[in-house]
Amino acid sequence: MGSSRLWALTLKEFIQLRRDKALLLFFAYAFTLDIYFAGTGVSLQLHRAAFHVQDEDKSYLSRELAGRFLPPYFEAQGAVASDRQALDLLDRGKTMIVFDIPPRFQERILKGETAQVQMLLDATHAPQAFLASSYAAQILGRFGLEQGLALHGMRLEDLDRLPRVESRHRAWYNPNQNDSWFMTLSELLSIITVFSILLPAAAMVREKERGTVEQLLVSPLSPFHIMFPKVLAMTLVILAGTSISLFAIMGPIFHLPMRGSLPLFFALTALYAFTNAGVGLFASTFSRNQAQVGMVSILLVAPMILLSGAWTPPEAMPGWLRAMMLLSPLYYFIEATFGILLKGAPLALLWDDVAGMALLGGGIFAFGAWRFRRQFG
Repeated sequence: MGSSRLWALTLKEFIQLRRDKALLLFFAYAFTLDIYFAGTGVSLQLHRAAFHVQDEDKSYLSRELAGRFLPPYFEAQGAVASDRQALDLLDRGKTMIVFDIPPRFQERILKGETAQVQMLLDATHAPQAFLASSYAAQILGRFGLEQGLALHGMRLEDLDRLPRVESRHRAWYNPNQNDSWFMTLSELLSIITVFSILLPAAAMVREKERGTVEQLLVSPLSPFHIMFPKVLAMTLVILAGTSISLFAIMGPIFHLPMRGSLPLFFALTALYAFTNAGVGLFASTFSRNQAQVGMVSILLVAPMILLSGAWTPPEAMPGWLRAMMLLSPLYYFIEATFGILLKGAPLALLWDDVAGMALLGGGIFAFGAWRFRRQFG
């Protein structure tokens, strides 16, 4: 009798969710188009950075240097005639870089003197500016080396006869360094976090808005029978959304490899969504309507995402903030997910992350359930 009652209440949650058109539309967008936009619209690499050249030397070597900045990293947009025009382009965001090649550039090089090139860089987008500066420094360094060798009648190939240290790097798990894999996975895990909190909270507050919570409280149902079907139904919905993202977007479009055990990944996703539902139950005790649920959910989700390492590498955080990352269940979920899908790691290598997620998530769920029982028990 108890199990049939639970399944009936779980079915009720599916029916109520189906009637919430706005939430369903948001859910469908998040697990499809949002994942697609994250993989195509956000890039961590430098691609066709616009640049202009202020060539005050107008020599063969100045033109040779400007011609070294080629796609796919750089794209020439033309020449500028003055400092004012260069600054105007930077101010209006029409270019990212302006190279100022001074007079007597070629003359200094041919005399064996130091020749300088000024690079004006729009650093409002710091990561892209850092990459552009690094790539430009490599190009300028190689050009300078070639000219220095030419003065002594040598070429770059002649350096092969000299002793040197050669760096050979191999990129594991993502050989082509395809940033769409990282972006789509990070976005998916953030979306799972949002909905694993939002859906159970919205399901409970929906009862408050419609006045049915009082009917549930006077019925023979215990707080467990009120709470568990909502958590179970929303966990199953999140698993369905995750499947759509993986098999309809990330696999076919971005060719995410999914090297590890998919049953293990979905089991951990279910565990993560189930334990995160405790945060949703906690949020529902403070909310009287759906708008309040959204605001409280954002307040709770934001620290979890920011402290997870999804968007900021842990190495870039202060020491005290890295310690706080251990309090975010998403941190463990990210480590486990990347280990399974990209590295093909078995459960034996993921015990630390699984245990951390289970212990921390279990505590969060227990607190949320206690708060729920205290209000509705």
